[in-house]
Amino acid sequence: MPSDFLELFTGEFTPLYLAPQAGVSESPFRRLCRSYGADVVVSEFVSATGIVMGSPRSREYLRFDSEEHPIGIQIFGADPGMMADAAAFVAETYGPDFIDINFGCPVKKVVKRNGGSGCLRDLDLVASIIRAVDRATLLPTTVKIRSGFNEESRDPVGIALKCQDAGARVLCIHPRSRADMYRGEARWSEIRAVVEALDIPVLGNGDISCAQDAYRMRDETGCAGIMIARGSHGDPWIFREARAVLDGKPSPPPPDLAERLSICLEHAGNAIAFGGDPQRAIIDFRKHLGWYTKGLPDGRELRTKLFRTTCLSDVKALLENYLQTYTGVHS
Repeated sequence: MPSDFLELFTGEFTPLYLAPQAGVSESPFRRLCRSYGADVVVSEFVSATGIVMGSPRSREYLRFDSEEHPIGIQIFGADPGMMADAAAFVAETYGPDFIDINFGCPVKKVVKRNGGSGCLRDLDLVASIIRAVDRATLLPTTVKIRSGFNEESRDPVGIALKCQDAGARVLCIHPRSRADMYRGEARWSEIRAVVEALDIPVLGNGDISCAQDAYRMRDETGCAGIMIARGSHGDPWIFREARAVLDGKPSPPPPDLAERLSICLEHAGNAIAFGGDPQRAIIDFRKHLGWYTKGLPDGRELRTKLFRTTCLSDVKALLENYLQTYTGVHS
């Protein structure tokens, strides 16, 4: 069993995670975030049924490079046996550092199949899934939860204790309910309550948009690690900045415009290399183009043009022209 992953939680070190995000945390972005200081990355969530049934699309989500370690593969489903079989296959075939179970996804098409946060309506099912997955492999089993399915069932400590008792080795909590979706503020006080109740490491997740947010979350909650999701969009260097602040060092300056656009192009190139179909890869990459150019002068006009592109050469030409217009610099 890989040991480096759990050893991250020894001493005073606070590991930074790239959150599992459908359509975002694919391998090229995971590698980029690792290069900027993410200590742990997690795959996009993958259907246990798809894995067991041999779905090519599901199997595609499981690919990762050696430089991504430590990495967890996140699976979801509502059948303990199917989840166990999927975990065993993933552990044997792909060799991640841990198996993560998704009890947090609020998306309707997942929840209606009782997956993701839908499982939180039945905590005995949650416990059964964790036990089944934990018994299926020698890898650590970790979980990601929300504070409840809705306000009436909101019980972050109770849910977390159930997960710990069933065998979870690390727990991440996003302190919103499924009904909250991404609205309102994450209740960080619930993270602290879970930290105080559990014996295993607890990760805080929710509303981390800058390095200072990471520092504040650790200070306010006492969490053992921090998981960053939407704050990483178009901003993989948030991990470098957060690490510096957490370690009591000055935060390095963000990349200037030339470096920012260079990172974007590098990411796009890696996405094409990983995806295989260049046109499909660029179309899928458009969301990243939007994030990388957010907040730039005349960014809306630039994005309108970028969102029409279907090849990397056109993206490169648009970004080079933009850079020359606003800085007089040729990339």
